[in-house]
Amino acid sequence: MSSSSSRSSLSSLSTGSTDSAGSLGSSGSSAAHPLAPYGWDAHWEAEFAPYAAQGLVPGRVVRVDRGQCDSVTPYGVVRADTEYVTPHDPLRVVCTGDWAALDPDGSDPRYVRTLLPRRTAFVRSTSSQRSEGQILAANVDHALIAVSLAVELDLGRVERFLALAWESGATPLVVLTKADLMDDAATLGHLVADCENTAPGVQVLAVSAATGDGVDILAASLAGGTAVLLGQSGAGKSTLANALVGEDAQEVRATRDMDGKGRHTTTTRNLLALPWGGVLIDTPGLRGVGLWDAEDGVARVFSEIEALSERCRFHDCAHQAEPHCAVLAAVEDGSLQQRRLDSYRKLLRENERIAARTDARMRAEMRRDWKQRQALGRHMMERKRGVQRKP
Repeated sequence: MSSSSSRSSLSSLSTGSTDSAGSLGSSGSSAAHPLAPYGWDAHWEAEFAPYAAQGLVPGRVVRVDRGQCDSVTPYGVVRADTEYVTPHDPLRVVCTGDWAALDPDGSDPRYVRTLLPRRTAFVRSTSSQRSEGQILAANVDHALIAVSLAVELDLGRVERFLALAWESGATPLVVLTKADLMDDAATLGHLVADCENTAPGVQVLAVSAATGDGVDILAASLAGGTAVLLGQSGAGKSTLANALVGEDAQEVRATRDMDGKGRHTTTTRNLLALPWGGVLIDTPGLRGVGLWDAEDGVARVFSEIEALSERCRFHDCAHQAEPHCAVLAAVEDGSLQQRRLDSYRKLLRENERIAARTDARMRAEMRRDWKQRQALGRHMMERKRGVQRKP
């Protein structure tokens, strides 16, 4: 989405009065602020107050691209450089959904000066050998996990997405897309039930962007908040985003008939305004969904196993072959599926490996920094003593 298309898709920006860049109008209500439709509230106003006093402008990042970002502000959509907020930590770079303090109108060049502290952040592990995390969306209330009914349901992948969603601080919601392809209502009901059993405490909706079935229910669930749309390529995310936005805001490509998979239609993370209030962040299709410090998220996904663990004889029971293991007993009597236990073990092992690799990387970086400081210290001492190195 180019800067001009960003302005088009966000043309519904209201023109409520403001006394200054970040303060409210005379009504004193956060709802009167021009950025209220994009999530601005009393919390963000309080966080921004020190920057408003400096004459900076609040904005919500709608797109990030090569050292620049587009942000919606009280005065429209603007582009700014992110040079001042591009640290070495990949989890602190500017991301779609961030709230930012920008230079005022007329600044040339215009910079993002700082980011406001995030309420939530959806993070996955990258495929790099450095075990770094990648932030996909910030300040999200709802994490929509799009799962296509055009292909066989992969419950393990759903559990993986759910773990990351719970860990982010957002509320997950599983959306089974392309429901119009299911001719048998009974089969559709079984698939919904399978997902509900896989996602305890999570709403599961079957929708069809083609027919509109279920879209109104989904829209009502998202009203007024910030949602991020996640899933594999071909899951119908862009089509669903267009149905929710009410216009063709995102390009759509057909999936392959042979396997139901699609190419990456969305190549950047874009923040789209919803007609009833609130915003939607559409993301590119995710081939890999690695866990990143998601121990609590895994526990939420497998809450029934966590509850059973409390009844095990040993508090550190590994649920392998220990005597009086309540988890293994539940598998034996059929009240817990073996697949669930296998998936639970797999995600815990993966999360432990990531944590170990991350700790090792952090220790290596600390050792490198310490050596650099030692070298600098020796150099300064030699200069102080008048010692000259031989050429």
